[in-house]
Amino acid sequence: MNLLEILLLVVVGLVLFNSGKLPQVGGGIGKAIANFKRSLNEPEEIDVTEKKKGKEDAPPKG
Repeated sequence: MNLLEILLLVVVGLVLFNSGKLPQVGGGIGKAIANFKRSLNEPEEIDVTEKKKGKEDAPPKG
């Protein structure tokens, strides 16, 4: 990105989000990126709860 593109993005951001809300938007985006990176590094949780047997899971009677 060159300087003109960055300046254009900043101006559009100020127009869309107002200067008062821009820090909140930036903070929210930063937290979202941090959570995404953290989720990539954490192992998946394993669900060890026993599932209830329903009608289709029950063994056939007979």
